Amino acid sequence: MNRSRPLTIALLFATPGTGWGGMEKHVFDLGLELARRGHSVHVMAHGSYRARFPAEVHFHPLPVECSRLNPWLRFALRQCLRRIKPDVLHAHGNKAAQLSGQTPLGLAPLRVGTVHGIKKSHKAFLRQDAVIAVSPRVFENLEHGNKHLIYNGIAMDDVSERAPCSDDYRASATATDDAAVPTRCISAGRLEAVKGFHTLIEAWSKLAQPEQLTIYGEGSERPRLERLIDTLNLHNKVTLPGYCEDLQSLYRHADLTIISSEREGFSYVLIEALAAGCPVVSTPVAGPVELLPQSALSHDGSAESLRAVIDQALSDLPRTRQAQTPAMQRIKTAFTIEAMVDSMERLYREAMT
Repeated sequence: MNRSRPLTIALLFATPGTGWGGMEKHVFDLGLELARRGHSVHVMAHGSYRARFPAEVHFHPLPVECSRLNPWLRFALRQCLRRIKPDVLHAHGNKAAQLSGQTPLGLAPLRVGTVHGIKKSHKAFLRQDAVIAVSPRVFENLEHGNKHLIYNGIAMDDVSERAPCSDDYRASATATDDAAVPTRCISAGRLEAVKGFHTLIEAWSKLAQPEQLTIYGEGSERPRLERLIDTLNLHNKVTLPGYCEDLQSLYRHADLTIISSEREGFSYVLIEALAAGCPVVSTPVAGPVELLPQSALSHDGSAESLRAVIDQALSDLPRTRQAQTPAMQRIKTAFTIEAMVDSMERLYREAMT
């Protein structure tokens, strides 16, 4: 096999087109970088995502809102693969992996699947030739003879120097200052139960010194979260402004980022915040447990445990940031898009031999 020839790569994900989260971002970044390296890249996904992808990435809409057993969806996928003739079919997520496994073997010489989160079962990936985990915890949960750990990566070109931090202003303020210095705390993600924002809001109501929290994102949990904010009388302390396209500028100006998830594969919020110089506290989920110091992790997923770690971080923000400096430095070398795609290309070519 010519190990340098461009490949034809089909990237499949099957989310229903109602949001843009970590997996969708991963496919976008992977596809664009592979195309820039000269490969012919084809994305197969819900039609609502077409406008997200640039011209150098070929987009093919599929009716993925249908059940994974729906004959029309399976037929549409097979027809698409016959047109593309990929060297590699790379499925992202459980549904895409199951769809990939149901297609005739002749339609793709190599099938690769990426597991983006911890599920009760990963059986859908057993019919893939190779499987990728995005974190050590996901890797440990996989039962597959050819599994690989490849971390998510971000574009460091998009990460600029941290804005002048309020720490300097805080340090210069005296005990007689009348105006309090606002603490800028943020969280971000799909407003779904798995992200644990209800727990975060409950924890916020119990802080020793209540601060301002902004939670960016949209999802089905919004009505529940709004009711909780109302019940806890947190209107002036917690806001839900909706989805934000450019979180990088927010991380650069924030004092603290909080991850409250019940489970994660590997959070983009984590690596984007750290790359921007913003410290993070989190529940003990995949990603944070590998990168953050123990002092930045709650003992469990309870509101009280999360409250305690937030209070501790806010009590001395300069010390909190200093403790996470090694993680911030590691992000900028080991968690780049270039490193991610280097590993992905190597896996493709080695698996094809």
